[in-house]
Amino acid sequence: MPHVEIKCYEGRTDEVKRECAERVAEAVSKTLGVNLSSVSVAIKDYPASDWKKEVWDKNIIPDEKYLYKKPQYTCE
Repeated sequence: MPHVEIKCYEGRTDEVKRECAERVAEAVSKTLGVNLSSVSVAIKDYPASDWKKEVWDKNIIPDEKYLYKKPQYTCE
C-alpha cells in the first residue's frame, strides 16, 4: 500500500515511464508518510482514440467524487 495507477496516451518510452513512476512513488511516500518500498506504480497506455471510452467514461466520470485533482478538460 499505496498503489497508484497512471493512465495516459501511448507513445512514451519505458525509460520515461520508469522515471515517472519513481518520482510519483517518492512523492507519495513523502506525502503519505509511508516507506518507499510500500509504494507501487502502474502506467497503462491507451491510444488517443480510446481515451473517452476506456478512461473518461469508465474511470474519470464514475470516480469523480474521489478525484482530488480534477481534469481541466472534457470529453463531450
